[in-house]
Amino acid sequence: MQSKGTKGAEPMAVSRPGFRFHWRDYFVYIAFAIVLIYFAFTIASDGFFLSSNLFNIVRATTMISIMAVAMTFVISAGELDLSIGSTTAFSALVSAMVMEHGYGMAGGVIAALLCGLLIGAANGILVTKVGIPSFLVTLGMMQLLRGVDMWLTNTEPVVIKNSNFNFLLGSGNFGSIPVLLVWSIVFLVIGHYVLKHTPFGREVLATGGNRLAAEYSGVNTKRIKFYAFLMSGVAAAIAGMLYAGMMQSARYSFGQGDELTAIAAVILGGTSLFGGAGTIIGTLIGSLLIGTINNGLIIMGLSVSQQMIVSGAIIILAVAFGKKPTS
Repeated sequence: MQSKGTKGAEPMAVSRPGFRFHWRDYFVYIAFAIVLIYFAFTIASDGFFLSSNLFNIVRATTMISIMAVAMTFVISAGELDLSIGSTTAFSALVSAMVMEHGYGMAGGVIAALLCGLLIGAANGILVTKVGIPSFLVTLGMMQLLRGVDMWLTNTEPVVIKNSNFNFLLGSGNFGSIPVLLVWSIVFLVIGHYVLKHTPFGREVLATGGNRLAAEYSGVNTKRIKFYAFLMSGVAAAIAGMLYAGMMQSARYSFGQGDELTAIAAVILGGTSLFGGAGTIIGTLIGSLLIGTINNGLIIMGLSVSQQMIVSGAIIILAVAFGKKPTS
């Protein structure tokens, strides 16, 4: 029997689970579309959409994309790696110097990867075992390595004469496809699969989302963070070799400022700066967005100072519109 106050009332709507649009999740895709549309109306006639220019964007962003893929794991685990740019230059210089002393391409690649592993391990140990905040550890490592980079060669470039190294690690093309595009795709596929479809990826997200809860669930959060720093070091080493192969030389200035660009790409792509949420595909789009904007600004004739202003604005937007921590 209905009560007097509810007679004839409509049944209460019951909320059902379904698709809910959260604009922050798609911010990078929306921004990328807007940028492409804007450039289509402003500089399309200047050759922006020519295949040669689009491949130039890929070449310019590959190293950032590779570093950003690894940075996605570090940030998703609730940490930061500011030393990734300096590691890039250090690994490239060591690789070039090893090849210069006659150890060939294999020796150069192994040396660079060992450098990345050792630096990543040092960062990981200082963060997880000693307990120093990752921001401070990697900031100090960044300065230390940049000084070593300059000291090793007295700021002079080291020329790389190994043609196989230069072809496979930067300057080569498979037909009309730049080898750097292949490297980007490989890292995208591996990074996406590991983050979304492996226990390690789930543990990374759990560690960054709620460390105590993850530990109560049996996750060794220190080990997870250590491995994330190892990945970051190896990715930086590979990026350094790609820089060296593309330029056919190694320079102490490689990777300068790339740590901030990589972080911006990660946050723009939808990874939470506070950990617990990450997306590799979004990171790649974030990296391409930054590279596309830089390329468009160059075609438009903007000065370096103006490009820096825009880059700084991108970093601010990345933080402002990035995912917020859940309460």
